Amino acid sequence: MKTVLVFATNNQHKVDEIKFVIGTRFEIITMKEAGIDMDIPEPHDTLQANALEKAKAIHQLLHQNCFSEDSGLEVTELKGEPGVLSARYAGDEKSPAKNVEKLLENLKGKADRSARFRTVISLILDDKEFSFEGVCEGTITDEPRGHEGFGYDPVFVPDGSNKTFAEMTMKEKTLYSHRRKATDQFILFLQSYGKN
Repeated sequence: MKTVLVFATNNQHKVDEIKFVIGTRFEIITMKEAGIDMDIPEPHDTLQANALEKAKAIHQLLHQNCFSEDSGLEVTELKGEPGVLSARYAGDEKSPAKNVEKLLENLKGKADRSARFRTVISLILDDKEFSFEGVCEGTITDEPRGHEGFGYDPVFVPDGSNKTFAEMTMKEKTLYSHRRKATDQFILFLQSYGKN
């Protein structure tokens, strides 16, 4: 029987990416499919704490196995910004275009454009908490390129490529993705869980 997990997010892009990596090995149920319509606060100053906060909120409501993730873009020249504020960098309306615009404005004239995407997945399984992390190093472009993906994808080029995430297909992006790296660890853990 497949392991069923509720994914504590309202972001369909994240659901699509995780499902693409996981394939048919596990059954992922979205909050909407679980009958939950709410925005879970992200009040903490680390990705780990925010991811756990979201997983705990859903676990307390449903008492089911669930997981959440929090991702952030960390830019070296900006001392790790936007980080946990990645989705709200330019304000609470969570406008990706305005976030990108603010990022490029803050990097104007800066020589160091190195950055990394980081994802933390928090899993609550059988009432126990587990955590997994994935990182993708890269650089920020001078202007947006491409129309795929979401968030900062149009201005982020992963190391080893000359394309932004927004210029890649989902399959190409998955080769580099921070979310895929965290999900790989997550899958390995689920596959071995209970076997020992």
